Amino acid sequence: MHYIEPDTSLIEYLRRDCNSAISTCMQCGSCSAVCELSPEDKPFPRKEMIWASWGLREKILGDPDIWLCHQCGDCTVTCPRDVRPGDVIASLRSYHYLHYARPRFLGKWLHSPKYLPLIIFFPALILSGIIALAGSIKVPEGPVNYSIFFPHLWLNVSFFFFVLVFYGFFVSGIMQFLREMNQRAGLPVSSGALWKNSWQVLKEILTHRHFRQCSTNRFRYTAHFLVFWGFVLLLAVTLFAILSTLFFEYPLPFLNPIKIGGNLGGMMLVTGISIMVFIRLFNRRNRAGSNYFDWSFLITLLLLTLSGGLVELARFMNWTAAYLVYFIHLVLVWMVILYAPYTKFGHFLFRTVALIAAKQRGRQILKNKSQQNNAE
Repeated sequence: MHYIEPDTSLIEYLRRDCNSAISTCMQCGSCSAVCELSPEDKPFPRKEMIWASWGLREKILGDPDIWLCHQCGDCTVTCPRDVRPGDVIASLRSYHYLHYARPRFLGKWLHSPKYLPLIIFFPALILSGIIALAGSIKVPEGPVNYSIFFPHLWLNVSFFFFVLVFYGFFVSGIMQFLREMNQRAGLPVSSGALWKNSWQVLKEILTHRHFRQCSTNRFRYTAHFLVFWGFVLLLAVTLFAILSTLFFEYPLPFLNPIKIGGNLGGMMLVTGISIMVFIRLFNRRNRAGSNYFDWSFLITLLLLTLSGGLVELARFMNWTAAYLVYFIHLVLVWMVILYAPYTKFGHFLFRTVALIAAKQRGRQILKNKSQQNNAE
């Protein structure tokens, strides 16, 4: 006889995080049947719903299917009990964030508004210390020149140091997630298949093709596509700017192709985030729940993009407050990049690892070959 030992802390966490009446789920299977991405073998989210309602923590941890869900809302609108399976899956992903966060306190801080002052204070303190040690605390006279007030070499070296530290901790958590998935499914396949599956997953991510399978909320494909590629563009421009301070003439003129690419990336990000905000606020059909963890990520990313535009405008217009605007922008850059693994940006790595693991197990993400061919 096998005894079930429910983890009441998991049940309580889900009750607070998504406010879903999970216990009323009657296991009808509508959520799995309507989902175009759920595999035919052990489909999600039906099994995750029963695990969550029973508090089966050991089943939830190491479950890759939590990350195969794209939270389009198809399951939520068809649930006869209004249990909102999509919200439950989103909360289970947040539970993964907290469990696999290294160090654990960072995961906790990014999930609670009461720690927001500390989240802001850390990069602001580091940046202020660098400026003070460099002796450039006095605002320079003449045209705006950020490189005079902000010692870019010191900033870049310290930034990359903290990135290596934070992401090194995060990778250890991802490795734990991978080990637990392998323990559940048996030994991994050969490295040759790993490289092949990794390349296939990369193509799926770059094209966002699975988002196009969602029927309830088709705008999510456009929003995520714009945010993803807008961020990639801005990241590439930022890396170029860092190198430019060392090897090239900087700042760049307004019509420089690199500058145009950065502005295009910013517009893509603002547009994509605006669509996401609109969906969360006004799409009653989807009814997807949003909590502090969701909103803090979206708002921080939006503020980062808008402050970047203000930094550029302040330099061209020679504003007196330009250096303050740039300082705020740098704090936001550090917040978004340093804390990315512990925010919803972390789903990029979790979902990538989960998709590769699913392919290694021979699971079809789409229900049948005809759907797969149409998506391609």
